[in-house]
This record gives sequence, structure tokens and C-alpha cells, in this order.
Amino acid sequence: MSQIDLRLIRAAVTVAEELSFSRAALKLHVSQPALTKQIQDLEATLQVPLFIRDRQRVHMTDAGRAFVEESKLALIHQERAVEVARSVAKGAEAVLNLGQSPFVDPFLTSLVTSVHLPLFPELRINISSDYGAELMRRVASGELEIALLTAGPELPQLTQVEVATSPLYVLISETSPLAVQRTLRLRDLDEIPWILFARQVHPMLYDAIHERAISLGIAATERHHVTSAEQAAQLVFRTGGAAILNKHGAWRVAMDGLTMRPLDEPEIVMRTVLAVRNDASRLVSELVRATVRKLTRLSAPSQGTLPLGV
Repeated sequence: MSQIDLRLIRAAVTVAEELSFSRAALKLHVSQPALTKQIQDLEATLQVPLFIRDRQRVHMTDAGRAFVEESKLALIHQERAVEVARSVAKGAEAVLNLGQSPFVDPFLTSLVTSVHLPLFPELRINISSDYGAELMRRVASGELEIALLTAGPELPQLTQVEVATSPLYVLISETSPLAVQRTLRLRDLDEIPWILFARQVHPMLYDAIHERAISLGIAATERHHVTSAEQAAQLVFRTGGAAILNKHGAWRVAMDGLTMRPLDEPEIVMRTVLAVRNDASRLVSELVRATVRKLTRLSAPSQGTLPLGV
């Protein structure tokens, strides 16, 4: 089989994303007849149909879905090859793509990016932010080499190295009757408004809170969902309820009449991990090991050694 032009691969991926030749043509800045010709040429080269067209919709064949899934990886690696070549030309010895969840402590991101690797003294780290589930998918697909996120479901192709654990925190008004307590349990929040991070921010923690509430037989009088601590703070003021946040988010907004208390629920803790592919490169493995060593050194003796394994 002859080599396939990347232009044709990109055309197939775009049609699959849009499921419309007209929208895909606009996105690719080509005419619709030109795009149709590209797909026909690709199908002729592959000798299999990728799309089924009718007047209203475009459908993918099974072969089309399989081809597009692999083609996305090809485009990712092609774009990375260009990026790495340009970075090396500017003096970088190696380039690593790190994903970070906005739910993790920024200190951990700073720590990872400040690690010095003697074997890679000119390492350049590119950072992108996304929700945990999407970051895990991107590491698994090879789009990212490593991601710092709150622990998610186990994926067979990934290793999750734990780097920190922390309870969640409850943000309340300083005038709330709950403010006299040093820690709070979920049962203390019965029959008041709850402000929770949206489920897509961290599905496992969200579900753990929901399941624990059911097991205790408690319920919120109303539920609000947010994607930032600032939104949560506004709703605590407005509703007089309680927001359940990560430590950094609660600390950032616990001022001007608001205070925070640890959520004392052993079943509901935030585990921060570095997620990498099982076949990670030497560079990625060295970065993980160096990060673990640095965190261990920073741990106070009274806290013991962090449960960090490689």
C-alpha cells in the first residue's frame, strides 16, 4: 500500500468529528467538493469505505471508526515531532508534555516542574490543564507523557504513582453553628444546602460523597454544582450552606466571613497521583522517581514518609 498523505488523514478525522462534510470543509478551509474528493481518494487507497453518506447525515463504518481512532494518534505524534524539533532547535535537550488537573494543589505542579534531572539538564516541560478523566485518556493515548491529577479509575495501560493524600474541606460561614467544631462529618451537613464541585471535575470523589450520604441516610435541602472555589464561596454566602472543596480551593476563599474545616470521612480522601503509561520512556521514569524523592525529603519527620511507590 502506498504512503497516505497526512492531509487525507486529517480530512478523515475532521469529518468523523463533525459528521458533516460541509462543517468539516469549513473547518479545514477547503471546498466541500475538494473534501469529498480527498475522502474518496483515501477510501480508494485503503480499499474500504470509511463513511456512509445520505442527504441528512454522515455515518462512520466500523472500519472508519477504527481508522480514525488510530489516525488521531498519528496526527498527535506528527504535531509533537514538529514541536520537539522546534524546541530542540531553540536549545531544549528534551521535551515532556505534562497534564495537570485544576483540582490538585498548585504546589505539586510547581514541585514536579522544578525537578532537576542530571541526565536531561535542558528539559523543557509543556503544561496543559484538563479534568482528571480526560487527562488519563490523553496519557493512555500518548498525547501526554505524564499527568498530575486526583486518582481515577484504574486503566490497564497506566500506572498511578501516589504523591499526596489530603482530606476534603468544608467551607462555611463564620457565623454558622458548625463553625464551633474543629472537624466536620457528612452527617453534620444534614438538611442544609450543599455546594459541590461538578461531577466532571472528579467523578470518583463526587460519587463517594453521594454514596456516603445515602448510607448515612442524610440529604441536602438543595444542591448546587460549581467548577471553581470562587463560585462556591458566593453560594455559601447566598444559601447559608456548606461547600465541599479541595484544601487549596477552600484555603483560597476562606476569608471575609468564611472559614474552613476538614471533612473527617476516612472513605472520602483526595489522592493525588502521577499517571504515566506502563511503557513510559526513561525520561518520564526519571522524572517520576526524582519527584518522589523530592517529596519524601520535604515531608516533615512527624508526618512520616509519604506512601509513595514507583
